[in-house]
Amino acid sequence: MLEVLSRHWDGRPNYQCRQFVSPGHTGVISRGLLRDQLSELFNFDGDVLFYFSGHGSLTQVGGFLVTQDAAQGDPGIHMDELVALANKSNARNILIIVDCCFSGNIGILAGLDVQDRPMAQIREGVTMLAASQKHEPSFENTGGQGIFTELVIGALKGGAANVRGKVSAAAVYGYVEAALGAWSQSPIYKSHAKNLDAIRECDPVIADSLIRELPDHFPSEDFALMLDPTFEETNLSVAVPENVEIFKKMKQYQIAGLVKNRSGRDLYWTAEQSGCVQLTPLGQFYRRLATESLI
Repeated sequence: MLEVLSRHWDGRPNYQCRQFVSPGHTGVISRGLLRDQLSELFNFDGDVLFYFSGHGSLTQVGGFLVTQDAAQGDPGIHMDELVALANKSNARNILIIVDCCFSGNIGILAGLDVQDRPMAQIREGVTMLAASQKHEPSFENTGGQGIFTELVIGALKGGAANVRGKVSAAAVYGYVEAALGAWSQSPIYKSHAKNLDAIRECDPVIADSLIRELPDHFPSEDFALMLDPTFEETNLSVAVPENVEIFKKMKQYQIAGLVKNRSGRDLYWTAEQSGCVQLTPLGQFYRRLATESLI
């Protein structure tokens, strides 16, 4: 988790991470230590991410993140305290990821269950990902790592990335929720996000510069771009260099799922048989973003 959060795919810095583990150089992860670090974290005015993996406890007064100095009736940090710090923080965006049993209790407003459907209150800019429902345990894999954490890491490594390589919290949830179908564990996503900003950037399927060219090749969403043998570079006697360059771009668009053949088995035969290509619904979406200078 430290690896995928601290750096983007190309080595550029992402979050400035502080890691507190036990056993480790930090010693006992006590209530005092965790509370002090949380206060300092949420005092930051940029983008904040808090990730917790450990034990969770459910009592009559709600859910707790269990610390190593837990005592009977006082398991650790109440999840309400974590949410209160987030709501009061001046941070622009806050993402809280919790992998522990009963983690779905985070953000629940006590006494405001409607037909056993708990309500949450979080300020704009706060998003939460929890490993399980409010009464569910969270399972580990054979290596002792949380199944939820394993999936979140896979999502951040590119499993949940869009064609531009951007990974949002909502995309991470979608990836994890789909994969946990075989487990008796359901993740939770709670968000009052204004924008779906990227948590991490992965190797893009296609460069933004090529996406920005979509309106040049497709003047309208339903435009059909006609190809012919002059677009295929293997046709040495008739190939036109300018058309060959366009054909290479169409291949990249096709790999990214932005264009499709309207005729022909593939792009090669589409060109050989003088067929055409059109934008897919995804291609139309990115063309619209390019047209409005949003990319």
